[in-house]
Amino acid sequence: MVTLPLTALWVTIILGLNVALHVEGHYSESHRDVQEVLVKQDSKLQPKVFIIGMFGAEGETWHGIDEFNLLEQNTTVPGFSSLYPDAHCTLDGSICQLVTGSGEINAIASLSALLYSDLFDLRTTYFLIAGIAGINPKKATIGSVTFPLYAVHVGLQFEIDAREIPPHFTTGYIPQGARSPDQFPPTIYGTEVYELNDNLRRKAMEFAQTGQLADDERSRTYRSLYANSPEYTPAAAPPTIVACDTATSDQFWTGKLLGEATENYTKLLTNGSGEYCTTQQEDNATLEALVRAAVRGKADFSRVVVLRTGSNFDRPCPEQSASDNLFHDLTGYASAIMNIRLAGVPIVMGILDDWEATFARGIRADNYVGDILGSLGPRPGFRQRKVGDEL
Repeated sequence: MVTLPLTALWVTIILGLNVALHVEGHYSESHRDVQEVLVKQDSKLQPKVFIIGMFGAEGETWHGIDEFNLLEQNTTVPGFSSLYPDAHCTLDGSICQLVTGSGEINAIASLSALLYSDLFDLRTTYFLIAGIAGINPKKATIGSVTFPLYAVHVGLQFEIDAREIPPHFTTGYIPQGARSPDQFPPTIYGTEVYELNDNLRRKAMEFAQTGQLADDERSRTYRSLYANSPEYTPAAAPPTIVACDTATSDQFWTGKLLGEATENYTKLLTNGSGEYCTTQQEDNATLEALVRAAVRGKADFSRVVVLRTGSNFDRPCPEQSASDNLFHDLTGYASAIMNIRLAGVPIVMGILDDWEATFARGIRADNYVGDILGSLGPRPGFRQRKVGDEL
């Protein structure tokens, strides 16, 4: 008895079936079915840019614009949020968009559904994560458009109620497994820090600079309340394009003390390099989904840009309390939503217009790109501190 290798056995079976079908006059029909399957596989959308928003208004700001129409193709994707079940694409599929739903769980669930869907080939796609955020008045103002190098997951910490913290602690937040707020965490989950492609970030900022940012009288009046505080000088200026880093937490926090705690934690986790300026609820979750997909060859993590616009200050002006700031309406909301598009469209069009010459082959990174674990390459430079090291 001759034993065939498994592959050879399947080839023999398939050839035998083809012969039998041919004999019975059905070969042409079978062949047509195979061709249809191959055509279906080749028909996966291969977007050059995929825009990621987190809630309805962040998605809708891209609709009804002159440059491209994202509503020409609407595809329901299994696993997307029931609130936002469709991916929206241009007719040629070069630009697509999804809305994940707010918060970390929605973000990673929707991104995972996209990245492992059979509907798209995302291996050469640029991902533009574009949403609003709370903003640090030490770094920028409401309406500003920020581009982080680092995304830091500040939600992964121990917490003691502020009324019960030890007298020598500056905050009730302590890194996982540490004994004080200024010790590098001995417990690493893997989602604490992501570093993005700095060369791509700089190109995105160059494109964004060509957009005319929106502003309004309410925002100008509100930011003037910060003008008399020297440490908040950036808050009183008009909106601009800013390079600074972002912090992720499902908790919507506010206040000077929590703001300073976030600044310190960002520096601690990035070896002193990170400059915290925006706070939002999704980016580390979205980036984790992209890292895992990149490990499996389904996406390229060096093709990710994060854009966050300031909708509200993360801490009060000198005349306010923290609760006043928290319950104050998002004064910069309208301009922040509009500036997603006004800064984002030049980025999308810049990538498409220069696709063949530059972006198709990718933008080479000169810095480390990936997560805190080094899943995509060597040990990250921002993880030079040892367990228990103090900042």
